[in-house]
Amino acid sequence: MGRALPGTGHRRPAAPGRSDPRVAAKRVALVTGASSGIGAAISRRIAAEGGWELLVGGRDPGRLREVAAHTSGRALLADLSAPQGAEGLVRDALDAAGHIDLLVAGAGVGWAGPLHTMPATAADEVLAVDLVSVVHLVRLVLPHMLARNRGQLVLVGSVAGTLGVRDEAVYSAAKAAVAVLADALRLELAGTGVRVLHVVPGVVTTPFFERRGTPYTRSWPRPVPAERVADAVWNALLHRREDVFVPGWLRLPGRVHGIAPALYRRLAERFG
Repeated sequence: MGRALPGTGHRRPAAPGRSDPRVAAKRVALVTGASSGIGAAISRRIAAEGGWELLVGGRDPGRLREVAAHTSGRALLADLSAPQGAEGLVRDALDAAGHIDLLVAGAGVGWAGPLHTMPATAADEVLAVDLVSVVHLVRLVLPHMLARNRGQLVLVGSVAGTLGVRDEAVYSAAKAAVAVLADALRLELAGTGVRVLHVVPGVVTTPFFERRGTPYTRSWPRPVPAERVADAVWNALLHRREDVFVPGWLRLPGRVHGIAPALYRRLAERFG
């Protein structure tokens, strides 16, 4: 269940049956996974633009308070691995702000190792946070966006979801599903005012690798800062793009995979 952290700017929602003047007066962004990494960087980028009411969701109270303080946002504590986590977060966000114009589904967890050694609890958590919560967040936010005929969904995927990565089978599968979800949603939402952006980062300098239990040790591709992803997301939103790769050259391996999958597999087996 989502809940507001004390001292982060809570405001009472309008009474039932009464029009809420906030709905017409502001733009509202809800960012999940905002405690650190890409989510925190995107939150800071939105705040830097001004003109937005920012709701930051995460499950680490201390880090979430810091992000909220630095962005003048409101912290909403939520565990998206829990069955009702997405529902509670969206409910609290709507209670706080009345509507949501921009949803950034940035929460993510990983696990590294051969699939046959992966604990069931770890597999469940990866699927719950990286895929199931995204589905439910979008499912719950969309009716409100469609009623207002406007909105933007930002789904944070991964290059692991476009190609598959050794020892990250479940994470790759979850992120691949997010990519297909984005494609399917675009077809469903054609002709509405709701748009979908799929973000495909490569290796990013975040606590992600520490939390998954295995540090990133490869010399290539080199990690990029989370701020670079945040800038790319904002530019993509401004230019109404549907997909953005960070860095941009990550499109190339996917094209090789699509044109010559056998060649790609040989190269991946040799170079990792």
